Amino acid sequence: MRDPADLYELRPHTEVAGSVMLVVLDGFVDAGSTGSQTADALFAEDGAEEIATFDIDRLLDYRSRRPVMTFVENAYTDYTPPKLALYRLRDNEGTPFLLLHGLEPDREWEAFAAAVRDLVERLSVELTVLVHGIPMAVPHTRPSTVTAHATRPELVAEHTPWIGRVAVPASAASLLEFRLGEAGHDAIGYAVHVPSYLAQSEYPRAAIAALDHIAGATGLAVSGARLEESAQETDDEIGKQVAASEEVQRVVSNLEQQYDDIMSARGGTGDADALLSGDETALPTAEELGAELERYLADRERGAEG
Repeated sequence: MRDPADLYELRPHTEVAGSVMLVVLDGFVDAGSTGSQTADALFAEDGAEEIATFDIDRLLDYRSRRPVMTFVENAYTDYTPPKLALYRLRDNEGTPFLLLHGLEPDREWEAFAAAVRDLVERLSVELTVLVHGIPMAVPHTRPSTVTAHATRPELVAEHTPWIGRVAVPASAASLLEFRLGEAGHDAIGYAVHVPSYLAQSEYPRAAIAALDHIAGATGLAVSGARLEESAQETDDEIGKQVAASEEVQRVVSNLEQQYDDIMSARGGTGDADALLSGDETALPTAEELGAELERYLADRERGAEG
C-alpha cells in the first residue's frame, strides 16, 4: 500500500496542534449551495493560508468535471486548475482552525481518507466537522433544521435523529467521517435541510445555519453575519413569488403544517422519521411542486444569468 503522505504536500514547519478541522467538499449533494457558501463566508475573513495541497491529478476525473480555460480570438489565454487543499484560517477572535476545501475526489477514496487521517494525526486535530446541504420537504418560512451525525453518539446527543436506518449513496466526505471514527478520531457532520424547491438555488439561510452549528460544536467565533444581507434579499424574492401564486401558497402552507406537526411531535413522544419516510399523504404531490415551483426556479436562474 502506498504511503498516505504521498497524496499530499504539507508545508514545512506547520504547527496547529489541538485545532479544529472543517471539511467542505464540492461535488456531491450540496442543496442550496450550503457548503460552498459556508466556505466562502469563512474565506471572506483575511488571512487564509494554504498549508497543504493534494495531488488532484490522482483524484479527479477530468472528463466528468472539466476545468475552465479562457479562449480569446485565436489562443488559450488562461487556465483555472482544480484544487483540493488544506487552509489555516482564524476566527473572529483570532483562534486558528483548519479548512479542507476543494473538489471531492472521484478516485482513490480510501487513499484520500487515509491521507486526511494522516494529516489529522500529524497536526493533532481534535475535532473534524463536515457540512453540506440536503433537499428536504420543509418550508422556507420555518427555522432551518439539520441531520447531525458523528463518530460517537455523545458528540450529537442534543440532536434528535430524523431517521432510523436507510441506505444512502456514499461520498468521499462520508467515507472520511467513517474511517476517522474507526481510527478513534472525533468527527461531526451536519446536513442542513434545504427546502426541496430551493435545492438548485443558493439559499443563504442554510449556510447561516451551518455556521451556527459549527460555532456551537467547536466554540469557534464564526457567524453568518456576512450572509445576512443576501439571505434577506433571497427571503424577499421568495416571498414575492409565493404571494403571486395561490398554488405555491397552498404548497408552502402544506409544508408548514407538516413541519409544525412533526416539530410538535418531536417535542413529545412522536415519530421523528416523518420528514424523510413517514406518511406521504401530508406531502405535496410531484405535480403540485412541479409547474409553479419549477417556474420559480427557472426565473431565479434567468435572473442570476442576467
